[in-house]
Amino acid sequence: MTIRIVVAEDQAAVRAAVVMILRAEPDLEVVGEAADGEEAVRLALLLRPDVVLMDIQMPRLDGVSATRRVVSAGAGQVLVLTTFDLDEYVYGALRAGAAGFLLKDLEADALVDGIRAVARGDGMLAPSVTRRLISTFARPAADDRPDARAAVGELTPREREVLACIGAGLSNGQIAERLEMAEATTKTHVSRILAKLQLRSRVQAAILAQELGILTTD
Repeated sequence: MTIRIVVAEDQAAVRAAVVMILRAEPDLEVVGEAADGEEAVRLALLLRPDVVLMDIQMPRLDGVSATRRVVSAGAGQVLVLTTFDLDEYVYGALRAGAAGFLLKDLEADALVDGIRAVARGDGMLAPSVTRRLISTFARPAADDRPDARAAVGELTPREREVLACIGAGLSNGQIAERLEMAEATTKTHVSRILAKLQLRSRVQAAILAQELGILTTD
């Protein structure tokens, strides 16, 4: 399966380098390049890629706003790739529905792996931001959303198990193995969980599981 990608990056040299890395992979296809947020949204709506690789600081429309538009339109998964790991960017991108957040200082293999992970429905976070998300963002948010626990209560027992696994950082394949079910069934459960909880990405689901203390028994 070929993964179709739109690369949104305002710096031409950086964009060219990223595109070169991606085009070296046989299963990745760059179908569009955008130099600003407005163009990123336009190309996503037009081309319907599997993944939009999105910078944060861009002219005309910032990456967080562009992410929100792409995700709301169902025009592809968004993987944020930026130089900055400031809280406002991390939280803003994930609230907007980004499926992942990576920093530009990563190795090429890690970028490629991140795109593949997001394309298959898994989340991807830079290690440097994961602990901060849990300690300073996820837990306080529970008090701001008193309906969150009630919404989780509407999940089936199996869906709660899947949600707990998502919160533990497991991929769809790992969830399928742990719960002894087909990976396609796992993907269906994840989609239903996101719909029932009105979440935009599995990263948001993982944060919710963490803040509500929904944990795996293993």
